[in-house]
Amino acid sequence: MGGRSVDGRQWRATIAAAQNGDRRALDELVEGWLPLVYNIVGRALNGHADVDDVVQDTMLRAVHGLGSLRDPEAFRSWLVAIAMRQIRDRARRRTADALPDDDHGAPDFAELTVLRLQLEGQRREVAEAVRWLADEDRELLSLWWLEVAGELTRRELAAAVGISRQHAAVRVQRMKARLETARGIVRALGSSCPDLREVTDDWDGRPDSVWRKRLARHIRGCARCSGGREDAVPAERLLVGIALVPLPAGFTLATVLGGGKTAAAAATVSATASVTAPVGWSAKVLGALAKPAVAVTAGAAIAAGGAYVVTQAPDEPAPRTAPPTTASTARPPSSAPPASPAPSPSHPEEQLYGTVVDTADRAPAATVRPAALPRRADGTVTLTGAPPTGLTHRGEEVTFTGRGYVRVRWQVLPGQRPGALVMPTWTGLRGRLFHVASGGGRRLDDVQPGSADGTTWMGGPATGTTVLPAGAQQMWQNEYFWLDGSVTLHQNERGADYNLFAQASSWDQVAEDVATPPDAGAGVVRYGLVRDTGEDTAPVPQYLTRARPADPATVPRQSEVTPPPR
Repeated sequence: MGGRSVDGRQWRATIAAAQNGDRRALDELVEGWLPLVYNIVGRALNGHADVDDVVQDTMLRAVHGLGSLRDPEAFRSWLVAIAMRQIRDRARRRTADALPDDDHGAPDFAELTVLRLQLEGQRREVAEAVRWLADEDRELLSLWWLEVAGELTRRELAAAVGISRQHAAVRVQRMKARLETARGIVRALGSSCPDLREVTDDWDGRPDSVWRKRLARHIRGCARCSGGREDAVPAERLLVGIALVPLPAGFTLATVLGGGKTAAAAATVSATASVTAPVGWSAKVLGALAKPAVAVTAGAAIAAGGAYVVTQAPDEPAPRTAPPTTASTARPPSSAPPASPAPSPSHPEEQLYGTVVDTADRAPAATVRPAALPRRADGTVTLTGAPPTGLTHRGEEVTFTGRGYVRVRWQVLPGQRPGALVMPTWTGLRGRLFHVASGGGRRLDDVQPGSADGTTWMGGPATGTTVLPAGAQQMWQNEYFWLDGSVTLHQNERGADYNLFAQASSWDQVAEDVATPPDAGAGVVRYGLVRDTGEDTAPVPQYLTRARPADPATVPRQSEVTPPPR
């Protein structure tokens, strides 16, 4: 799931089909949203043994309540609200029944987060600090974590907790303050303070509220333990780089589907990924459980529906590059001569159209509202050939067919491999493709909120920087296109590490995204940009051709779809 505009609205057709009894569509919903629910519940309950039961109850209630959902566009917030109710119901049941809080030595969710995401440094510190939060704060943090990652909006967070957005802002600020206190405890426990060792002589090593207060009191009065706070990176910057935790091997899901029939057995994913199929579940859902539904990276690349967070191991280490000194990470074309006219199209029978944009563009002022988005035909675009995890490796591709809007979400990963980026390309165009808007709340060369060293989403001094080819347009988090025909998008990664996540979109979603104000939530630093003019002279994307070259990376920056100027 990639950001604010990827929610129930982009699943409208799937949700409607599932409501009408389509088992395959129901499978897709379960496959797509199970990891998100697992992360919310797991972090809220800190990996308690009840996590599996609460996740299962949440999905069960969602499946059986799907017919009552009147607005498919509200699916994500509706599902999250169900999860939070199940979490609170579990807390009330445990309090009423006075059940023992025994995890039988199993790792808690903080440990799972550290191990499965291979976290180090301050990211590890944040994950471990969650142990020291009270239940109520952990519940809120499980949502805020996803808000920072672009998976929830503040409105959805507030609705899930059952409070106003204004009250949610206050609650989040208080929770963040307590999280910072908890981070200080984690730092101090890793120090060599002799006074702290004396304080903790009789501590059993289990975080609780009494020891939180004792340790916080010691830290406030200890120069050694309180040091390092000035170097602490704000948690919201660190959480952008911490993604969804994978479903564990051995995770079970039993449910009731169709006709009141209970599944004959749980769907169990063994450590060797062998699956025992219960009655009523298709192979697709079982496959979602058998594979690592989320692979993870410090870059937090997120695919459709919350289903996948993707990583890739670098083919080879790359040297770090110095941070850029200009406003854009694109190398300006300095004193290069004017670009030559675009060649004639490879398929002359296709209608010539559009305006080639062959220079790096400047960022508009962050607070400038975008122009009105012209309304084009809002039909259906199908995507074929893309891996379910998105385009994360060189050679992967997706073909779009139909008429309507498409969104491509970028994730640049300088922490994995910085350096020169080989741009994705569009080939085999039949018909027309326009670059209509840019959004997602940020250009990736915007300085990240709270950064003291100018780090952007393209990188910074600590990671090295991803650098675009000369003349390439700086990508935004979300890039929107309108298609009438078919075209194939190629991932051409050869240097810097990046991922692409493509989905069909709509005029409403594009308009909402670009009109979101800079103060709308974590990571939203600017309004979007409307590029479409509503005419056939609207911009076409760079690196677009009607040809089908053997190596898609050879497509030139100046697109080959317009006639040469007269």
